[in-house]
Amino acid sequence: MRKTKIVITLGPSTSDLEMIKALILKGVNVIRLNFSHGCHIVHKQSIQKIRQASKELGKEVAILQDISGPKVRIGKIDGVLKLAKGETLILSKRKDLKNHKVLDISYPDIIDMVNISDEVFFADGTIRTVVIDKDDDNLHLKLLNDGELTSHKGVNFPKTKISISAITKKDEEDLEFGSKEDIDIVALSFVQNRQDILKAKDICKKYNFNPMIVSKIETAEAIENLDDILEVSDGVMVARGDLGAEFGVTKLPRIQKHIIQVANVANKPSITATQMLTSMKDNPFPTRAEVSDIANAVYDGTDAVMLSDETTIGKFPLQAVEVLHDTIKDVEKDYPFEKDFKPQNDSDAIAKAAVQLSSNLHKEALVAFTSSGCSAQALSRYRPKENIYAISHSLKTNRRLSLVWGIHPLFVMEETNNPTKLLYDFVTKLLNENRINLNKRFVVTMGEISGKKGATNLIKLLDKEGMEAVLKYDF
Repeated sequence: MRKTKIVITLGPSTSDLEMIKALILKGVNVIRLNFSHGCHIVHKQSIQKIRQASKELGKEVAILQDISGPKVRIGKIDGVLKLAKGETLILSKRKDLKNHKVLDISYPDIIDMVNISDEVFFADGTIRTVVIDKDDDNLHLKLLNDGELTSHKGVNFPKTKISISAITKKDEEDLEFGSKEDIDIVALSFVQNRQDILKAKDICKKYNFNPMIVSKIETAEAIENLDDILEVSDGVMVARGDLGAEFGVTKLPRIQKHIIQVANVANKPSITATQMLTSMKDNPFPTRAEVSDIANAVYDGTDAVMLSDETTIGKFPLQAVEVLHDTIKDVEKDYPFEKDFKPQNDSDAIAKAAVQLSSNLHKEALVAFTSSGCSAQALSRYRPKENIYAISHSLKTNRRLSLVWGIHPLFVMEETNNPTKLLYDFVTKLLNENRINLNKRFVVTMGEISGKKGATNLIKLLDKEGMEAVLKYDF
């Protein structure tokens, strides 16, 4: 079974119910909805289709709501603006309809924060400028390369500290919508510090909404505050588009490895995103470099790899997912399993011991009985070669675990405070559904008090004799 997870973005190429079902059957674990595009009506329809597809196939997938954040963009341009190296461009608080070389900006106050000699990049860094002069309303920019600009392209300020809230009014409206639709995971855009995540959590709490919070790392300030951000986040996304614009593409491999490594140590899932298979928007086959990029992300220890344009507007979305799946499977043949991290707490130490036991005793899988998902995630941290099966009392927990490396949520079971009854119900259900025979061998982690977060304190070896003994109980 594949351990590194696949996230795809839904769009015009993949919005049909049958296509969603086909994608899930190809191995998609998480479906992303990009709230920078589309309205709530369209997203609601997508959510309904995803849930319907999951139910019909009997395969749960998580839904990830990617909220827009304060993406800085230029305003409207008539047609295509052709730019030449050495020319001057003006970024202004006000639109000048008479001069097409004057561009307005979505957050005008940022102009006050930028200094002479700072760099300003447009369209993911494809157009680069430097500030040569400024006044109260304008930045005068010198173009460092030729290029073309169209309406609403993004703007990056790689050497400027921008003070702007990561949560906009639109984001709060989108979070309220997500609460009503029972979204599983929320990705926060343009996170700069821990306060951005705490603000988002406060908003979610207001709507009685408790999603998994993934912080998108896409600015220099976020890299500086990575440890603090991870402490209050449930996961991170390596957002390589804006990171490339901030730091330059040549620094991206090192930055990607750093983010994933820090996330692995902190036991927080990571998603590697942007241009994994860009050529497959228009071609049925990837480039060699793209396949190597996927492989390197897997070797780095990422929990998931993500497709964006490839599945929103691409011509070959199913083939793109196949390439991800096949590449991951091949890499995992010699993946560096069994990481030796220092346990963070008692439950984490139990998880580490369970992984070592499963390896030393050649058990076929690990089984985590988990309420919040933490005990299953703790097993994942150590990257066992054996599969991890998660059994929860909550469908929400199972869906969220779809993002985490190596975890395969099996089913939802009724809560009980009797560990033996829990094992009895587990074995009985597996046998009734013909999922296993009695010759399977498991290492099981569980707590004496079921349903309590962080209460995992038992390891059990469950083989044929153990299952037969459990089945003799009369409940």
